[in-house]
Amino acid sequence: MIGLADQRLRLYREGRLCMDVAVSTARNGAGELAGSFCTPRGLHQIRARIGAGCPAGTVFVGRRPSGEIYSEELARRYPGRDWILTRILWLSGLEVGRNRLGKVDSMRRYIYIHGCPESEPMGVPRSRGCVRMRNADIMALFDRVAVGTRVLIEE
Repeated sequence: MIGLADQRLRLYREGRLCMDVAVSTARNGAGELAGSFCTPRGLHQIRARIGAGCPAGTVFVGRRPSGEIYSEELARRYPGRDWILTRILWLSGLEVGRNRLGKVDSMRRYIYIHGCPESEPMGVPRSRGCVRMRNADIMALFDRVAVGTRVLIEE
C-alpha cells in the first residue's frame, strides 16, 4: 500500500507489516489523467519487474539500462533529467475508467515505483507521477514482490 498523505509505502505479507519506508509521490498530487504528472490512485498490480541483477544506481532510459551509473557528475551534465535508477516496478491499473484504459491508464502513463538519487528527499511529494524510493529500499522491495502483486495507492 502506498499512502499519498503520509508518503509511505507499506508491504504486508499474510496481514503482517514487513516493510514500511518513506517514498516521494507526485509534486502535482493525486490524479489519473494522462499528462497530469499526478500519482494515480486506486488498485494496481505490478505488470513488470525491470532491472534484476543491475548494480545500484543503474540509470534507466525507456525502461532499459543506459550503461550509466548515477553520479553527481552525471547529474551536472544532465540537469533536469528525471532519474529512474536501480529497479523499476511498472504498475498497471486494475480499475477500468479510474486507472485502466483510455486517458487514465496507469501503464500507458508509465507509472513506476523506482529508485532515485540519494539527494532527492523522501516523505515529500516531488516526483512527476511515479513513486520514488531510496535505491536500497527499491532493491529490498523488488526482491520481495512478483509480477501480479497488488498495489493500492490511496490518499
